[in-house]
Amino acid sequence: MSGSSDSGVPGAPVAPPVCPRHPDRVSYVRCQRCGRPTCPECQRQAAVGIHCVDCVAEAARALPSTRTALGGVRHDGRPVVTLTLIGLCVASFVLQLVVPTWTGRWLFSPILGYYEPWRFLTAAFLHSPGQYLHIVFNMVALWFVGPTLENTLGRARYITLYLLSAVGGSVGSVLLASATDSWTVGSVGASGAVFGLFGAVLVVSRRLGGDVRGILVLIGINLALGFVMANIAWQAHVGGLVTGAALAAAYAYAPAARRRLVAVAAPLTIAAVLVVATLLTYASVLTFS
Repeated sequence: MSGSSDSGVPGAPVAPPVCPRHPDRVSYVRCQRCGRPTCPECQRQAAVGIHCVDCVAEAARALPSTRTALGGVRHDGRPVVTLTLIGLCVASFVLQLVVPTWTGRWLFSPILGYYEPWRFLTAAFLHSPGQYLHIVFNMVALWFVGPTLENTLGRARYITLYLLSAVGGSVGSVLLASATDSWTVGSVGASGAVFGLFGAVLVVSRRLGGDVRGILVLIGINLALGFVMANIAWQAHVGGLVTGAALAAAYAYAPAARRRLVAVAAPLTIAAVLVVATLLTYASVLTFS
């Protein structure tokens, strides 16, 4: 009979220690916190000895989260939300190049948005397939301002601001575009969402006492380009800018004790305003068309 550590037979062979996570791996190294064997894959170097991944995770959960001046949870490391947004836009752009129907399926125009409301958001993940600079400029701008807002506001408020600004850009096209030929022209791009981030950076920087001259110049130049260059939906830029600035103001100026409430109430309120304004415009235009 083969011996084991729990055979209870005096003098019987003792089975070698194995890693709890990987029972097929023998390990004579033990965690300095819990004393359990830990294989090389589960070992983490600590200030004193080796800790297992479970003890490291438990210790991390026990640490109090640090917060920014506006109450956002500070995350060390990569800005994962911004990187994810960039990745989604790039992946969608590749699909635009290889799937002929991809762009037409998700682009936005006011008349298409009336029948298929999801286009208010999906168009923000598309870019002009024949103009590579379109996606390059938007992604560079997103990388330029996104990580700062992600860290300052926290991931949840940041992604909410981005997505709501994207929708606000499409709403801007409904409210400000001429209800004739412009309502049938398709538009794509993350510009509305990016302008929302521009507006948010302006508000947040001012709230924290920073110098806002640089972002004001950036916003002014980009808005001006929308009016002087062809094939640029300046209406989406304005819609995204106003939406992002409004939501950022609610985040930035909320009393510390009510930040969690404002983080929920403010997006819902702004979303309701966007929906009502869009429906009223549709009712007005389509009734008399």
